[in-house]
Parts: sequence; structure tokens; C-alpha cells
Amino acid sequence: MSNAIFLQIHPDNPQDKKIREAVEVLRNGGVIIYPTDTIYGMGCDIHNARAIERVCQIKGVKPDKVNLSFICSDLTHISDYAKIDTPTYKVMKKALPGPFTFVLDATSNVPKYASAKKKTVGIRVPDNNIALALVRELGNPILSTSIRDEDEVLEYSTDPELIYEKYRNLVDVVIDGGPGNNVASTVVDASNNFEVLRQGAGDIEDYL
Repeated sequence: MSNAIFLQIHPDNPQDKKIREAVEVLRNGGVIIYPTDTIYGMGCDIHNARAIERVCQIKGVKPDKVNLSFICSDLTHISDYAKIDTPTYKVMKKALPGPFTFVLDATSNVPKYASAKKKTVGIRVPDNNIALALVRELGNPILSTSIRDEDEVLEYSTDPELIYEKYRNLVDVVIDGGPGNNVASTVVDASNNFEVLRQGAGDIEDYL
């Protein structure tokens, strides 16, 4: 694979032309790295099985072992992919967009290769204009996973230029949306009384 495209996009003003360029890559089965409100993520179209396999290969894990989330632009179509009751929806509506991944029971609309053997799906609506613009332009969620360095401390890559140097021969696009954070999202089991599975940047207690 040739070097990935390096797109610089200002987070306060995501340019339509560059967003469309990245989304065209997604539609053609490409893999991109892009900013969120927490750490940089690696993502692809949820409907492209080969792209999902590539993401798993880059991460070095099997599809049924990797923690993949759906990046959504809002909660409008959440019931298409996850089973959700009214109390859970109200909490998510207050907390999102924000630094949370809500784990919910998956519906039959979730592509089997996307959820592998798992019966749940992680839902994210990041508070980041670039990520939201990508999903809106694509027209469906982006299947996403975090990028992280291989050390045991699990420090996350925050410098887009260093991310590009590391991944330019592995992915198709790296979006520079400014420095990222090194704290991941808080993962909440929404089907089990909002149990915190991983404490990250957000405090779910503020929304309960």
C-alpha cells in the first residue's frame, strides 16, 4: 500500500471537500484514522466486511476479541442497531455527545461480521465536529476502535504527525484534527444499571 493521505482539518470548521474525500475512501472500503473527543480512532464503514477485517489485522486481534464501537452522529437511528428502553435513552441523550461508550444489546441489523460472536454493541457519539461530519456524510455509523501505543501503560497516540508516520503504510487516510487526548472514553454497560466497565474521560454519575 502506498502512503496514506494526510488531511488537515480544523476541528471548529470541518471543510466539506476534505470530509467528502475521507468519506469516499470509507465508501470504497478504506480505513481511516480520525480525531474524536478523546483519543484518535481507527475506523471503517460498518457495512464493509473486508475493511473490518483490515482494522482487526492492524490491531493484531481477532474480530471476536477486538472492542469495536459504532460512531454515530446522534441518537436518531440508535434503535436500528441497539435495543434501548426509555430510561436508558434519556441518560444517553443527556450524556451525548460526550466521552462515553454505551454498551447495549445489539439488534439483528448489526452486521454479523461487525459484532462477530458478541451480542452487544458499543455506541459512541463523540463531541468532535470532524467525527460527526464524517458520519453524517457517510450516512451510517463508522465502525471504530482506538489506536494506542504497544507499551503496557496503554498510552494513546496524541500527535497526528507521529500517528501518520506510524500508520501511513497501514491505513488509507490520517486526519489531522489537532492534538488528541490520551484518556479514552468511559465505557458503560447500559444494560446493567450503567455499570462502568472502564473509567475514562467521562463521569457517568453526572447524568444518572
